[in-house]
Amino acid sequence: MKYLPLAIYLLKKLIKMLLTVLLVTSIIFFLVRLMPSNPIDRYVEDQMVQYGITYAEAQNRAATLFSMDLNKPVFAQYLEYIGKVFQLDFGSSLLSPGVPVMDIIATRLPWTLFTVGMGLILSFVVGIVIGAGMAFKRDRWYEPLVTGFASFLSAIPDFLIAICLLLIFGVVRWNGESTLIPISMMRGTYSMQVKPGWNIEFIVDVLRHGMIPILTYMLSQVGVWVLLMKTCTTSCLNTDYVTMAKIRGLSSGKILFSYIGRNALLPITTEFFMRLGFIVGGALIIEQLFVYQGIGLELLRATNGRDYPMMQGIFLIMSIAIVLCNFLAEVLYVVLDPRIKTGGAGKDGK
Repeated sequence: MKYLPLAIYLLKKLIKMLLTVLLVTSIIFFLVRLMPSNPIDRYVEDQMVQYGITYAEAQNRAATLFSMDLNKPVFAQYLEYIGKVFQLDFGSSLLSPGVPVMDIIATRLPWTLFTVGMGLILSFVVGIVIGAGMAFKRDRWYEPLVTGFASFLSAIPDFLIAICLLLIFGVVRWNGESTLIPISMMRGTYSMQVKPGWNIEFIVDVLRHGMIPILTYMLSQVGVWVLLMKTCTTSCLNTDYVTMAKIRGLSSGKILFSYIGRNALLPITTEFFMRLGFIVGGALIIEQLFVYQGIGLELLRATNGRDYPMMQGIFLIMSIAIVLCNFLAEVLYVVLDPRIKTGGAGKDGK
């Protein structure tokens, strides 16, 4: 009975998460069908123009090729779609007939997780270290400069940072002869002549190609973590228990890790998990700039090509990731702050 309130609290959050996923899934299904035109209509028109066949013959060819009937009532399509979603079956891509959507997602998703995930982790680590340091060094001359630069970075769109990095590393010839990084190393996920596999050559090549996108994601987010960590640490420094620790003569490091760290990191860790959910979506513009074969670039292609199954599959994976990470953030909040257990599942049920 000791953990019953906590179990009830988490169960409510879990049910809320599942209902949210179902609602988002339904919205995605109907939204993509509000878009004008689709690949099947285009295919039928092309067949009629190129081969001079009738509309019925072109439709029969399309039905055989795409295995998807958009002439069914929308509600019938919806029920069929929901049934397949529970089996993680999103059908085949309309732009790549016969190729399952999940196979394409499984191929593209790891690249986005690698670049955006690495950028997020690096920005988080660097940001909290600098932010905590600036909170302790509020009286130093360089603190306003660092804080101002962090505010500047947090206000710049990530695609502008990407363009600047492209110019700095891949366009400007600093020594008058060559750029810092060959432009070929700034496009794609790896070089065509490198054989994929768990070998040193491939790993190094992947890191070279992903270096600038990772740096872009890092720079676009590090300012947020610096400002957030500085604010949280500063508020903790003004508390009574920190004052008593200073009176006792404890070192700054001891105060930071034993007294401030847990309380300061509580909202920051929650924010980290919430941002973690957006990794799956990647960055459409960034992956387009670097021609990086991630899930974001695949979503852009699917949207331009009206690839319904692909759009639905990617949107659903993104939505599940966001909702799941929000749920994990709430669970983590309970673990880090036990007071939430009574406050979240108490008598008032709030």
